[in-house]
Amino acid sequence: MANTNHVTTKWLGEMTFESTNPSNHTLRIDASPDDGGKGSGLRPKALMLSALAGCSGLDVASLIKKMKLDVDDFQIETIANLTDEHPKYYDAVTIEYHFYGSNLKEEKLQKAVDLSVEKYCGVMEMFRKFANLNIEILYHHK
Repeated sequence: MANTNHVTTKWLGEMTFESTNPSNHTLRIDASPDDGGKGSGLRPKALMLSALAGCSGLDVASLIKKMKLDVDDFQIETIANLTDEHPKYYDAVTIEYHFYGSNLKEEKLQKAVDLSVEKYCGVMEMFRKFANLNIEILYHHK
């Protein structure tokens, strides 16, 4: 049998939903005030960007540990272009990997990112089906 994820998303009234995750954590989804919501939750399209960064980030963090790399800090900036026409979707996404530290091994960090982008990250593969992806790696030496 194929691996499946089951998520339950319950309407809490107005424009607010609560969505469960297979890990038993929940998150709140709400529309912006401009769209009739109260802005009390996460926006669905932005959540997709968080999923993309989180998926790749988990890969890279795991590889940093496996490769015993010295990284003080690491963050991913995900900048997406939304189409003008409905249904609006992301047609281009820039994913910036920012590494901070005094002993950054750039070649190995590049390899970690490449492995995530090209081999491991399933969310990245899903995004490839509808968006042009631009991967950038920035090293901030202390």
